[in-house]
Amino acid sequence: MRGDASQAGGGDGQAPITAADVAAQTGGRLIGEPGAVVRGIAPLDRAGPTDLSFLAHARYVSRLAASRAGVVLVTPAFEAARGTPAARIVVEKPIEAMLPLLARFARREMRPAGLHATAVVAASAQLGAGVTVDAYAVIGEHVVVGDGCWIGVGASVGEGSVLGRDVRLHPHAVVYPFAELGDRVVLHAGAQVGREGFGFVPRPDGVVRIPHIGRCVLEHDVEIGANSCVDRGSIDDTVIGAGTKIDSLVQVGHNVRMGRFCFVASQAGVAGSSRIEDGVQVGGQAGVGGHLTIGAKATVAAQAGVIGDIPGGEVWSGYPARPHRDQLRAYAAIARLAQLIRPLERLLTRDPPQDQSTGAGS
Repeated sequence: MRGDASQAGGGDGQAPITAADVAAQTGGRLIGEPGAVVRGIAPLDRAGPTDLSFLAHARYVSRLAASRAGVVLVTPAFEAARGTPAARIVVEKPIEAMLPLLARFARREMRPAGLHATAVVAASAQLGAGVTVDAYAVIGEHVVVGDGCWIGVGASVGEGSVLGRDVRLHPHAVVYPFAELGDRVVLHAGAQVGREGFGFVPRPDGVVRIPHIGRCVLEHDVEIGANSCVDRGSIDDTVIGAGTKIDSLVQVGHNVRMGRFCFVASQAGVAGSSRIEDGVQVGGQAGVGGHLTIGAKATVAAQAGVIGDIPGGEVWSGYPARPHRDQLRAYAAIARLAQLIRPLERLLTRDPPQDQSTGAGS
Protein backbone atom coordinates (compact mmCIF):
# COMPACT_ATOMS: atom_id res chain seq x y z
CA MET A 1 0.00 0.00 0.00
CA ARG A 2 1.40 3.36 -0.97
CA GLY A 3 2.04 5.93 1.72
CA ASP A 4 4.11 9.05 1.24
CA ALA A 5 7.12 9.41 -1.03
CA SER A 6 9.62 8.58 1.69
CA GLN A 7 8.08 5.10 1.91
CA ALA A 8 7.38 4.37 -1.74
CA GLY A 9 10.17 6.03 -3.68
CA GLY A 10 8.61 9.24 -4.97
CA GLY A 11 11.39 11.38 -3.54
CA ASP A 12 14.85 11.26 -2.03
CA GLY A 13 14.34 12.72 1.39
CA GLN A 14 14.39 16.39 0.37
CA ALA A 15 12.77 18.80 2.78
CA PRO A 16 9.02 18.99 2.06
CA ILE A 17 7.45 21.96 0.35
CA THR A 18 3.91 23.30 0.44
CA ALA A 19 1.25 23.76 -2.19
CA ALA A 20 1.91 27.50 -1.99
CA ASP A 21 5.59 26.84 -2.79
CA VAL A 22 4.57 24.71 -5.79
CA ALA A 23 2.27 27.45 -7.06
CA ALA A 24 5.02 30.02 -6.71
CA GLN A 25 7.59 27.85 -8.54
CA THR A 26 5.23 26.98 -11.39
CA GLY A 27 3.47 30.33 -11.69
CA GLY A 28 0.16 28.54 -11.20
CA ARG A 29 -3.11 29.59 -9.61
CA LEU A 30 -3.76 27.90 -6.27
CA ILE A 31 -7.18 26.49 -5.41
CA GLY A 32 -7.50 24.97 -1.95
CA GLU A 33 -5.17 24.61 1.02
CA PRO A 34 -1.91 26.56 0.59
CA GLY A 35 -0.26 24.69 3.47
CA ALA A 36 -0.79 21.20 1.99
CA VAL A 37 2.56 19.40 2.31
CA VAL A 38 4.38 17.83 -0.66
CA ARG A 39 7.10 15.24 0.06
CA GLY A 40 7.25 13.50 -3.32
CA ILE A 41 5.77 13.08 -6.78
CA ALA A 42 3.67 10.19 -8.10
CA PRO A 43 1.04 9.40 -10.78
CA LEU A 44 -2.60 9.89 -9.85
CA ASP A 45 -3.33 6.22 -9.29
CA ARG A 46 -0.42 5.73 -6.85
CA ALA A 47 -0.16 9.11 -5.16
CA GLY A 48 -0.68 9.51 -1.44
CA PRO A 49 -1.77 12.49 0.68
CA THR A 50 1.71 14.05 0.67
CA ASP A 51 2.37 13.53 -3.05
CA LEU A 52 2.14 15.95 -5.96
CA SER A 53 0.55 14.64 -9.15
CA PHE A 54 -0.82 16.11 -12.39
CA LEU A 55 -3.76 15.90 -14.78
CA ALA A 56 -3.15 16.99 -18.38
CA HIS A 57 -5.42 14.77 -20.51
CA ALA A 58 -9.13 13.99 -20.50
CA ARG A 59 -8.54 10.23 -20.51
CA TYR A 60 -7.22 10.44 -16.93
CA VAL A 61 -10.02 12.52 -15.42
CA SER A 62 -11.55 9.44 -13.79
CA ARG A 63 -8.27 8.77 -12.00
CA LEU A 64 -8.43 12.16 -10.30
CA ALA A 65 -11.81 11.22 -8.82
CA ALA A 66 -10.28 8.14 -7.16
CA SER A 67 -6.86 9.60 -6.39
CA ARG A 68 -5.48 10.20 -2.89
CA ALA A 69 -3.01 12.83 -4.15
CA GLY A 70 -2.67 15.81 -1.86
CA VAL A 71 -1.73 18.38 -4.50
CA VAL A 72 -2.49 18.19 -8.23
CA LEU A 73 -1.32 20.30 -11.15
CA VAL A 74 -4.24 20.68 -13.59
CA THR A 75 -4.99 22.52 -16.82
CA PRO A 76 -7.74 25.17 -16.76
CA ALA A 77 -10.07 22.69 -18.47
CA PHE A 78 -9.89 20.32 -15.48
CA GLU A 79 -9.73 22.70 -12.54
CA ALA A 80 -13.28 21.74 -11.53
CA ALA A 81 -12.96 18.01 -12.28
CA ARG A 82 -14.32 15.67 -9.63
CA GLY A 83 -11.74 14.76 -6.98
CA THR A 84 -10.64 15.55 -3.44
CA PRO A 85 -7.03 16.82 -3.43
CA ALA A 86 -6.25 19.32 -0.68
CA ALA A 87 -5.01 21.75 -3.34
CA ARG A 88 -5.15 22.19 -7.08
CA ILE A 89 -2.70 24.35 -8.96
CA VAL A 90 -3.93 25.53 -12.34
CA VAL A 91 -1.26 25.82 -15.05
CA GLU A 92 -1.39 25.76 -18.84
CA LYS A 93 1.09 22.87 -19.22
CA PRO A 94 1.23 20.62 -16.14
CA ILE A 95 3.95 18.32 -17.48
CA GLU A 96 6.31 21.20 -18.23
CA ALA A 97 5.49 22.79 -14.89
CA MET A 98 6.44 19.51 -13.20
CA LEU A 99 10.00 19.42 -14.58
CA PRO A 100 11.79 21.63 -12.00
CA LEU A 101 9.90 19.84 -9.24
CA LEU A 102 10.97 16.45 -10.56
CA ALA A 103 14.58 17.63 -10.39
CA ARG A 104 14.05 18.61 -6.77
CA PHE A 105 12.69 15.24 -5.69
CA ALA A 106 14.75 12.97 -7.94
CA ARG A 107 16.80 10.34 -6.16
CA ARG A 108 20.51 11.04 -6.37
CA GLU A 109 23.31 8.51 -6.36
CA MET A 110 25.78 8.69 -3.52
CA ARG A 111 29.01 9.81 -5.14
CA PRO A 112 32.24 8.64 -3.51
CA ALA A 113 35.26 10.91 -3.54
CA GLY A 114 38.52 10.32 -5.38
CA LEU A 115 39.94 7.10 -6.79
CA HIS A 116 38.86 3.67 -5.60
CA ALA A 117 41.70 1.40 -4.53
CA THR A 118 40.94 -1.07 -7.34
CA ALA A 119 40.82 1.53 -10.11
CA VAL A 120 43.65 1.43 -12.68
CA VAL A 121 44.85 4.84 -13.82
CA ALA A 122 47.82 5.17 -16.16
CA ALA A 123 50.67 7.34 -14.92
CA SER A 124 50.43 9.53 -18.02
CA ALA A 125 46.70 10.21 -17.58
CA GLN A 126 45.65 13.72 -16.54
CA LEU A 127 42.77 13.94 -14.08
CA GLY A 128 41.09 17.26 -13.31
CA ALA A 129 39.81 18.50 -10.00
CA GLY A 130 37.00 16.63 -8.26
CA VAL A 131 37.18 13.51 -10.44
CA THR A 132 35.69 10.25 -9.15
CA VAL A 133 36.93 6.89 -10.42
CA ASP A 134 34.93 3.95 -9.11
CA ALA A 135 35.96 0.36 -8.48
CA TYR A 136 37.69 -1.57 -11.29
CA ALA A 137 37.50 1.33 -13.74
CA VAL A 138 40.43 1.69 -16.14
CA ILE A 139 41.88 4.91 -17.53
CA GLY A 140 44.49 4.43 -20.24
CA GLU A 141 47.67 6.17 -21.24
CA HIS A 142 47.58 9.88 -22.10
CA VAL A 143 43.87 10.19 -21.31
CA VAL A 144 42.64 13.64 -20.25
CA VAL A 145 39.72 13.69 -17.82
CA GLY A 146 38.13 17.07 -17.12
CA ASP A 147 37.05 18.53 -13.81
CA GLY A 148 34.13 16.91 -12.04
CA CYS A 149 33.96 13.73 -14.16
CA TRP A 150 32.61 10.52 -12.65
CA ILE A 151 33.91 7.25 -14.08
CA GLY A 152 31.64 4.39 -12.96
CA VAL A 153 32.32 0.84 -11.84
CA GLY A 154 34.17 -1.17 -14.49
CA ALA A 155 34.09 1.65 -17.04
CA SER A 156 37.02 2.02 -19.42
CA VAL A 157 38.60 5.02 -21.14
CA GLY A 158 41.03 4.11 -23.90
CA GLU A 159 44.39 5.60 -24.71
CA GLY A 160 44.49 9.21 -25.85
CA SER A 161 40.81 9.94 -25.26
CA VAL A 162 39.73 13.33 -23.98
CA LEU A 163 36.78 13.88 -21.64
CA GLY A 164 35.41 17.36 -20.95
CA ARG A 165 34.02 18.64 -17.67
CA ASP A 166 31.38 16.77 -15.65
CA VAL A 167 31.26 13.75 -17.94
CA ARG A 168 29.43 10.76 -16.43
CA LEU A 169 30.34 7.22 -17.48
CA HIS A 170 27.95 4.74 -15.89
CA PRO A 171 29.07 1.20 -15.01
CA HIS A 172 30.84 -0.71 -17.80
CA ALA A 173 30.61 2.09 -20.33
CA VAL A 174 33.52 1.98 -22.78
CA VAL A 175 35.29 4.87 -24.48
CA TYR A 176 37.61 3.43 -27.13
CA PRO A 177 41.01 5.05 -27.78
CA PHE A 178 41.24 8.57 -29.18
CA ALA A 179 37.59 9.51 -28.73
CA GLU A 180 36.58 13.02 -27.70
CA LEU A 181 33.71 13.74 -25.32
CA GLY A 182 32.52 17.27 -24.60
CA ASP A 183 31.27 18.70 -21.34
CA ARG A 184 28.42 16.97 -19.49
CA VAL A 185 28.33 13.98 -21.82
CA VAL A 186 26.59 10.94 -20.30
CA LEU A 187 27.22 7.32 -21.31
CA HIS A 188 24.83 4.90 -19.68
CA ALA A 189 25.70 1.36 -18.64
CA GLY A 190 27.29 -0.70 -21.38
CA ALA A 191 27.38 2.10 -23.95
CA GLN A 192 30.39 1.94 -26.25
CA VAL A 193 31.72 4.82 -28.30
CA GLY A 194 34.64 4.98 -30.69
CA ARG A 195 34.85 1.33 -31.74
CA GLU A 196 35.89 0.45 -35.28
CA GLY A 197 32.97 0.46 -37.66
CA PHE A 198 31.64 -2.41 -39.75
CA GLY A 199 34.05 -1.92 -42.63
CA PHE A 200 35.43 -4.84 -44.64
CA VAL A 201 36.68 -5.47 -48.18
CA PRO A 202 36.00 -8.93 -49.68
CA ARG A 203 38.92 -10.41 -51.59
CA PRO A 204 39.48 -13.76 -53.29
CA ASP A 205 41.71 -14.87 -50.42
CA GLY A 206 39.38 -13.64 -47.64
CA VAL A 207 37.90 -10.59 -46.04
CA VAL A 208 40.12 -7.66 -45.06
CA ARG A 209 39.13 -5.16 -42.39
CA ILE A 210 39.36 -1.48 -43.34
CA PRO A 211 41.53 0.37 -40.79
CA HIS A 212 39.54 3.13 -39.10
CA ILE A 213 41.66 6.22 -38.51
CA GLY A 214 38.84 8.72 -37.89
CA ARG A 215 37.68 9.88 -34.50
CA CYS A 216 34.43 9.62 -32.56
CA VAL A 217 33.40 13.03 -31.28
CA LEU A 218 30.51 13.60 -28.89
CA GLU A 219 29.83 17.32 -28.41
CA HIS A 220 28.57 18.99 -25.24
CA ASP A 221 25.49 17.56 -23.45
CA VAL A 222 25.20 14.43 -25.59
CA GLU A 223 23.62 11.44 -23.86
CA ILE A 224 24.04 7.84 -25.05
CA GLY A 225 21.68 5.16 -23.71
CA ALA A 226 22.53 1.78 -22.25
CA ASN A 227 24.16 -0.73 -24.61
CA SER A 228 24.21 1.67 -27.55
CA CYS A 229 27.19 1.88 -29.89
CA VAL A 230 28.64 4.81 -31.81
CA ASP A 231 31.43 3.82 -34.21
CA ARG A 232 34.42 5.99 -34.95
CA GLY A 233 35.06 7.16 -38.48
CA SER A 234 36.98 5.20 -41.06
CA ILE A 235 38.66 8.23 -42.65
CA ASP A 236 36.24 11.01 -41.71
CA ASP A 237 35.06 11.54 -38.11
CA THR A 238 31.83 10.35 -36.56
CA VAL A 239 30.26 13.37 -34.86
CA ILE A 240 27.22 13.57 -32.58
CA GLY A 241 26.07 17.19 -32.22
CA ALA A 242 25.58 19.10 -29.01
CA GLY A 243 22.45 18.31 -27.00
CA THR A 244 21.56 15.17 -28.97
CA LYS A 245 19.99 12.33 -26.97
CA ILE A 246 20.33 8.71 -28.09
CA ASP A 247 18.25 6.01 -26.41
CA SER A 248 19.32 2.50 -25.42
CA LEU A 249 20.18 -0.23 -27.97
CA VAL A 250 20.92 2.17 -30.83
CA GLN A 251 23.63 1.67 -33.46
CA VAL A 252 25.31 4.63 -35.15
CA GLY A 253 27.71 3.66 -37.93
CA HIS A 254 31.06 5.06 -38.95
CA ASN A 255 31.37 8.55 -40.47
CA VAL A 256 27.83 9.51 -39.47
CA ARG A 257 27.35 13.21 -38.83
CA MET A 258 24.41 13.83 -36.51
CA GLY A 259 23.37 17.39 -35.78
CA ARG A 260 22.40 19.27 -32.65
CA PHE A 261 19.38 18.42 -30.48
CA CYS A 262 18.40 15.25 -32.30
CA PHE A 263 16.44 12.46 -30.59
CA VAL A 264 16.97 8.82 -31.55
CA ALA A 265 14.70 6.23 -29.91
CA SER A 266 15.55 2.68 -28.88
CA GLN A 267 16.62 0.01 -31.37
CA ALA A 268 17.08 2.48 -34.23
CA GLY A 269 20.06 2.16 -36.53
CA VAL A 270 21.89 4.68 -38.67
CA ALA A 271 24.20 3.23 -41.32
CA GLY A 272 27.59 4.66 -42.19
CA SER A 273 28.24 8.07 -43.74
CA SER A 274 24.67 9.33 -43.37
CA ARG A 275 23.95 12.93 -42.41
CA ILE A 276 21.31 13.64 -39.80
CA GLU A 277 20.73 17.38 -39.59
CA ASP A 278 19.72 19.45 -36.54
CA GLY A 279 16.54 18.65 -34.65
CA VAL A 280 15.75 15.34 -36.35
CA GLN A 281 13.66 12.78 -34.46
CA VAL A 282 14.08 9.07 -35.24
CA GLY A 283 11.48 6.66 -33.85
CA GLY A 284 12.11 3.28 -32.28
CA GLN A 285 13.30 0.43 -34.53
CA ALA A 286 13.69 2.75 -37.50
CA GLY A 287 16.52 2.09 -39.90
CA VAL A 288 18.41 4.70 -41.91
CA GLY A 289 20.46 3.46 -44.87
CA GLY A 290 24.00 4.54 -45.58
CA HIS A 291 25.10 7.74 -47.36
CA LEU A 292 21.70 9.39 -46.93
CA THR A 293 20.67 12.83 -45.68
CA ILE A 294 17.77 13.54 -43.34
CA GLY A 295 16.96 17.25 -43.34
CA ALA A 296 16.67 19.46 -40.29
CA LYS A 297 13.64 18.90 -38.03
CA ALA A 298 12.41 15.93 -40.03
CA THR A 299 10.72 13.03 -38.22
CA VAL A 300 11.30 9.37 -39.03
CA ALA A 301 8.43 7.32 -37.59
CA ALA A 302 8.92 4.13 -35.60
CA GLN A 303 9.93 1.08 -37.68
CA ALA A 304 10.39 3.16 -40.81
CA GLY A 305 12.96 1.97 -43.33
CA VAL A 306 14.73 4.94 -44.90
CA ILE A 307 16.33 4.18 -48.27
CA GLY A 308 16.41 7.71 -49.70
CA ASP A 309 16.99 11.29 -48.60
CA ILE A 310 14.28 12.99 -46.51
CA PRO A 311 13.63 16.73 -46.89
CA GLY A 312 13.77 18.90 -43.79
CA GLY A 313 10.65 19.36 -41.69
CA GLU A 314 8.75 16.38 -43.12
CA VAL A 315 7.35 13.28 -41.38
CA TRP A 316 8.11 9.98 -43.12
CA SER A 317 6.97 6.46 -42.19
CA GLY A 318 6.70 2.89 -43.43
CA TYR A 319 8.95 0.73 -45.58
CA PRO A 320 10.21 1.96 -47.84
CA ALA A 321 9.77 5.22 -45.99
CA ARG A 322 7.69 7.86 -47.72
CA PRO A 323 5.81 10.97 -46.60
CA HIS A 324 3.50 9.93 -43.78
CA ARG A 325 0.27 11.02 -45.49
CA ASP A 326 1.20 9.06 -48.60
CA GLN A 327 1.87 6.04 -46.44
CA LEU A 328 -1.50 6.33 -44.73
CA ARG A 329 -3.23 6.56 -48.10
CA ALA A 330 -1.35 3.46 -49.26
CA TYR A 331 -2.43 1.52 -46.17
CA ALA A 332 -6.04 2.61 -46.70
CA ALA A 333 -5.90 1.56 -50.37
CA ILE A 334 -4.63 -1.90 -49.43
CA ALA A 335 -7.46 -2.28 -46.92
CA ARG A 336 -10.02 -1.33 -49.60
CA LEU A 337 -8.38 -3.61 -52.15
CA ALA A 338 -9.45 -6.69 -50.20
CA GLN A 339 -13.09 -5.64 -50.46
CA LEU A 340 -12.74 -5.11 -54.20
CA ILE A 341 -11.09 -8.47 -54.79
CA ARG A 342 -13.66 -10.61 -52.98
CA PRO A 343 -16.43 -10.25 -55.63
CA LEU A 344 -13.91 -10.99 -58.36
CA GLU A 345 -12.76 -14.12 -56.54
CA ARG A 346 -16.35 -15.33 -56.17
CA LEU A 347 -16.94 -14.73 -59.89
CA LEU A 348 -13.85 -16.71 -60.87
CA THR A 349 -14.71 -19.66 -58.63
CA ARG A 350 -18.19 -20.21 -60.07
CA ASP A 351 -18.75 -23.29 -62.27
CA PRO A 352 -18.00 -22.51 -65.95
CA PRO A 353 -21.14 -22.15 -68.16
CA GLN A 354 -22.30 -25.31 -69.95
CA ASP A 355 -21.93 -25.49 -73.76
CA GLN A 356 -25.50 -25.16 -75.12
CA SER A 357 -24.65 -25.78 -78.82
CA THR A 358 -26.41 -28.75 -80.64
CA GLY A 359 -23.67 -29.28 -83.11
CA ALA A 360 -26.06 -28.54 -86.09
CA GLY A 361 -24.30 -27.54 -89.24
CA SER A 362 -21.00 -28.85 -88.04
